[in-house]
Amino acid sequence: MSKPIDQTCDVLIVGGGPTGVTLAVLLARRGVKVIVAEKEADIYPLPRAAHIDHEGMRILQEAGVAEAVMKTARRANRYDFMNAKGEVLLRFEGAGQIGPGGWPAANMIHQPSVEAELRKALAAQPTAELHNRWELTGFRDDGSGVTAAIATPDGERTIRARYLVGADGARSPVREAAGIAFEDLNFEEPWLVVDVLVDDYSKLPTENLQICDPARPTTCVLMGEGRHRWEFMIKPGETAELVSDDAFIEKLLEPWNVKGAVRLERKAVYTFRARIAKHWRQGRVLLAGDAAHQTPPFAGQGMCSGLRDAANLAWKLAAVVRDGADDALLDSYQPERAPNLRATIDMAIMMGKTVCITNRWSAWLRDLKFKLARKLGKLPDGPPAYPPISAGRIMAGTPGAGSYFPQAIAADGTRLDEVLGLSHALITRADLATPRLSPFARQIGHWLDKHQAEAVLVRPDRFVFGSGQAADLLEAWG
Repeated sequence: MSKPIDQTCDVLIVGGGPTGVTLAVLLARRGVKVIVAEKEADIYPLPRAAHIDHEGMRILQEAGVAEAVMKTARRANRYDFMNAKGEVLLRFEGAGQIGPGGWPAANMIHQPSVEAELRKALAAQPTAELHNRWELTGFRDDGSGVTAAIATPDGERTIRARYLVGADGARSPVREAAGIAFEDLNFEEPWLVVDVLVDDYSKLPTENLQICDPARPTTCVLMGEGRHRWEFMIKPGETAELVSDDAFIEKLLEPWNVKGAVRLERKAVYTFRARIAKHWRQGRVLLAGDAAHQTPPFAGQGMCSGLRDAANLAWKLAAVVRDGADDALLDSYQPERAPNLRATIDMAIMMGKTVCITNRWSAWLRDLKFKLARKLGKLPDGPPAYPPISAGRIMAGTPGAGSYFPQAIAADGTRLDEVLGLSHALITRADLATPRLSPFARQIGHWLDKHQAEAVLVRPDRFVFGSGQAADLLEAWG
């Protein structure tokens, strides 16, 4: 690392997937100089993530790409968990309803299209650069910054950054080099993922399905425009080569009666895991997305969790490198995100354990429990709410502190964040009479009434710092 510095930046992001590029856009929009190093030559052309929720869409709104993403997104009518007989065990509805984030609650997407829009947004930022075929080979954190060695097509380059963020996936070289271990949450199941191009939608389900059949647990979900996905649990004794054979896949799809309606686009074997890195920050090195945590896909929260990381980290890094905030602000990143992430993983594991039962007697008992719970009215009508932030950059003890502040929508379709901008926002009852906020007065007034507050201070990531009197909030924010 003694070579001359070729380039400097505020933040070097390793990994040009959705988490890394979203973080880069959010930083660049705040005037932070950022470099993204991506080892691959281009966006991975085939879909992986299939779902973004309303909170994720709100983050994409901040990045300037939400409207473009919505043009090709689709929505399922329901999310049903069904047993081998076709009986509904659990049903989640309302996917098309507007969630607190100001966008439809569940949106089925084509990941490469989302990434393409994010890269367009990044290219428009004068303080950002993205370089493909740049691979991190090592780094050194000397306490005042990070010096990174990057292998490029033109030879090795040395980059000096104030902070390094590893958004480089589940096998994260950044995490490995930093010596950060994983906490294993004891869920590991191999599945075959099959993505298809759709020629005839009339033969496909219009709802997302989990088929809880012990003979072969199966997932069937919508994707972005023109595509559909099946996931099949791999049985003991089956190899990746066997289940990936086209003839084997054709047999798996036979019960769905889609021959002639779909064309195979992608097949891949994945091991669905639940793991969390023990440390998301080590000195001037931070982790985000799959580098920091991995969740089974049953709740559709993999990409969403990475986007939440980016939103939480972006304003804090910007505050430190641009506004002179204390570096200790970054210590709040993991304490704020980890409880939400654990709740997400717990929900996904619960769903996965419901689906992945392969013993017929255990499946019969599961079905009986669900039928009894349905009769007693004790089944949830939707995924559980995520816990509010309980420790970190909040004014603890004030009503609503740490909760997610809803994005109101005006009668003309304008969303609140378009008015609030990128910074924190103090909103008082008097503000609701101004032309700027009067279109949102009813919704915000309802929130203030509910929390018996005269004012609320909303953080840049749209979580509530605190509520109460305006002067007290401003003094506490600093």
